[in-house]
Amino acid sequence: MRVELDEPKCVASGQCVVAAPEVFDQRDEDGVAIVLDQNPAVQLLDGVREAAAVCPAVAIRLVEE
Repeated sequence: MRVELDEPKCVASGQCVVAAPEVFDQRDEDGVAIVLDQNPAVQLLDGVREAAAVCPAVAIRLVEE
């Protein structure tokens, strides 16, 4: 699975970082999310799916490969 983030849509709520801290972080200057691992390991996928589900801006897209 590949993780894609639409940065312009991100509202910097940080919910993705709470759900999957191994995969997401936030920029210090504005809090916008960044993807640390675009192709996370299988054991991280539940957290990544949760991050996408709770994102208030619907800025996270998961692409099955």
